[in-house]
Amino acid sequence: MRSIFTLIGFLFLCSAQVSRPQILFAQVSGESSPADSLKENPPIQNLGQVVVSSSRLSFQLKESSQTVQVIPFSIMDQSGVTLLSELLQQVNGLDIQRRGVGFTQADLTMRGGTFDQSLLLIDGIRLDDAQTGHHTLNFLPPLSVVERIEITKGPSARIFGQNAFTGAINIITRKEIAQPLTLHAAAGSFGQRTGQITLAASPGKHSIYAVFSSNESDGYRHNTDFDQKSILVRASLNTRESPLHLIALHSDRAFGANGFYATPSAIDQYEETEATLVAVSSQRILERLILKPSLYWRRGEDLYQYIRNRPEIYENLHITHKIGSNLDAIFVTRFGDTGLGVDVSGIRIQSTNLGNRSRGMMTFYLEQRLTAFNDRMDLTPGITSVYFSDFGWHAFPGIDLGFRVTNQMKVYANLGKTYRIPTYTDLYYSDRTTLGNPDLFPERAQAYELGLRVNQARFWWTFAYFNRVSTNLIDYVKTNPEDLFQAQNIQRIETKGIETEVFLRLSPFRETSGPVDRHHLRIGYTTLENNFREIAFPISRYTLNNDLRHQVTVHYAQPLGANWTITGTYKWVERSSGRRYQIADFSSRWRTRFITLNAHLYNAFDETYWETSLIPMPGRNALFGIEFSL
Repeated sequence: MRSIFTLIGFLFLCSAQVSRPQILFAQVSGESSPADSLKENPPIQNLGQVVVSSSRLSFQLKESSQTVQVIPFSIMDQSGVTLLSELLQQVNGLDIQRRGVGFTQADLTMRGGTFDQSLLLIDGIRLDDAQTGHHTLNFLPPLSVVERIEITKGPSARIFGQNAFTGAINIITRKEIAQPLTLHAAAGSFGQRTGQITLAASPGKHSIYAVFSSNESDGYRHNTDFDQKSILVRASLNTRESPLHLIALHSDRAFGANGFYATPSAIDQYEETEATLVAVSSQRILERLILKPSLYWRRGEDLYQYIRNRPEIYENLHITHKIGSNLDAIFVTRFGDTGLGVDVSGIRIQSTNLGNRSRGMMTFYLEQRLTAFNDRMDLTPGITSVYFSDFGWHAFPGIDLGFRVTNQMKVYANLGKTYRIPTYTDLYYSDRTTLGNPDLFPERAQAYELGLRVNQARFWWTFAYFNRVSTNLIDYVKTNPEDLFQAQNIQRIETKGIETEVFLRLSPFRETSGPVDRHHLRIGYTTLENNFREIAFPISRYTLNNDLRHQVTVHYAQPLGANWTITGTYKWVERSSGRRYQIADFSSRWRTRFITLNAHLYNAFDETYWETSLIPMPGRNALFGIEFSL
């Protein structure tokens, strides 16, 4: 009952006049961010005109015939969060299953999938981990350097290749930062201490910036402390002609892992991870041809101890390298746009548990976009073919169909196949509670989706129904409580659901003093249903008892004067096990030309809940920050 009254309270706060939705606006590429609005008042553009780089064809968002959500920096800046993982928690249909606060381990899932079935990209560079998807979010960059986030839901293997089983998130970093110096510091509950320094310069046709950050916490219960250090360098050379972009990211994390992976009684586990990405990319535009080459190196390191500071009892060390090159091309012809690409990569892992192993991969992409009826209807068939040196050839065909009913309304449908090969952990990992399985088959699925997107002057609304039939899903299961968890292929599972979201801009039309409208409301709802067939294992670690059944998200931002904004986020969740919980977070920000003050209150209801593995999340806690910029 308390959740109903809380939801009514959120809606009651939003009784102001409804007007044009703020989500329709994003910064112009290459301009300073809306965070600098009090200093430079940069121009804005309609979000429907934003080019979505998640597609090989790079068409505008309003032309997409998939469920694609773009979150520009203007929305992120008003979200009241300090970390990208917290922002993704607010996105309807995403399920970020955390094991604590801040920079402890968290899993990315969407549409009823597992943490191994969602793909993360930075500037189009794939960050899939051959060891385990548990480390996917280790690569998240600082929120302040993100220009926009592109979330593609549904079977995306045709666009991104394997691992995009249920969808993909592409994080686009900013090409330049206007302020030459920014200093940020924060402190709060559980001994949280955060510091960040950003240095930036834009000499001539070039731009470069670097971000150094440190985050620490004493922990909210026994053995939940963490210490995170990171550096990110982004450079764009010759930005006005044929640009060359370089990004280098390195993150170190050390944290107590109380109950993370073994049983809840394993309270003294400990983990250290490293995440490194170096990528170089460019773009060459000819008369009817666009070329996008890139070269990248991804490294992950994972040190695990069953008893902290007692490596002689049990310790694992895994080091994974992936190096690859990619070339995308877009041909513009009188028959429509053709997109094709090739990605060649090699993977190597050195592990005290998994052994020393290697894999070669070669991926080919092909898409063709056709339009008819004065571009009101679009048809985009495509196929991706992948060769794995240890699993052979596999193909992922798919097709998108869309029809623009009016300039503000579009209906669409898509159909595709998707695929995921087992990780090395699935195949070979073993310890006192878990056994891998070298005889696993790859996961397969066929999915379809029906969607509606409305972009009116007064609101923005999306609706999607999706259905996915999966075979050979991989989970760690057992028949009796005393048995070990072993990786097994579960048989046929049908997943279906509905996602809908509405975004309202609540300020009157006359309140347009700046490029960012700070008064808005976003409401989302997701429902999922899994139909299991031939399931022989009653106890599951991931798939069978932790999926979302219902999810309600509400986000509200209210300006209090020219410089002060408060935000509130509410989430109500029911999982397939029947467990329910609700979380409310509140933030306040006061900003002047040079100084920004932030205050955050998390889990305001002091709810007792857990998101994964029976690990209790912290109760009510707070964080306070100050930022100075030139």
